[in-house]
Amino acid sequence: MQASLLLVEDDDTIRETIRDALCLEGFEVTACGNGRDALKHLQIGEGEPPFSLVVLDLMLPGLGGLEVCRQLRQVGDRTPILVVSARDSEADRVLGLEIGADDYLIKPFGMRELVARCRALLRRSQPAAEPGPVVLQHANLALYPEECRVTRDGLEVNLSPKEYRLLELFMQHPRRVWSRDKLLEQVWGVDYFGDSKTVDVHIRWLREKLEANPSAPEHLITVRGFGYRFG
Repeated sequence: MQASLLLVEDDDTIRETIRDALCLEGFEVTACGNGRDALKHLQIGEGEPPFSLVVLDLMLPGLGGLEVCRQLRQVGDRTPILVVSARDSEADRVLGLEIGADDYLIKPFGMRELVARCRALLRRSQPAAEPGPVVLQHANLALYPEECRVTRDGLEVNLSPKEYRLLELFMQHPRRVWSRDKLLEQVWGVDYFGDSKTVDVHIRWLREKLEANPSAPEHLITVRGFGYRFG
């Protein structure tokens, strides 16, 4: 999808040069030569902003670029604004940015730099993608940490809290070998003083719920002399 830009520049030659350069780079460009026309194009205060980016000269007849920028920000329009201006003093750049511009490019400039800055502003203005839910998967098993839920072949498995924590630990560290003592420390806590055989019991229960053949497990594997691993 093409990004839609509004180009506001009073010099006809510069306006057409910039428009042609941006169109060649795949942008959809609307151009005008003064601030009042710019505000009309932007439909200030009326619904969603119609443009993805505004390229705005400061030295405009009548309504200047700084005033256009100020009015947009005053009504809450957050459309990114790239100011292009021959005013090159630090005070001018600071004023433009403080009024609400997102970037400031000094004339004369190269078209490649202009295009690069436009693309950078568009990237920064894109909303971050919502991260999908975290899912731990192995073969026919899926564990959903945010929901404390486990499925086998798509069907929910009813696990006790300790069984769930054991499986979560195993699935977070596939193929790692865990001793009984380490499993007790991670799942039952360092202050647990019960029999370490409780680990064997919970492993057996998990196998009965998760394995197609609990006597020949494919997921929860015994590593003789060391402990257990997953996968």
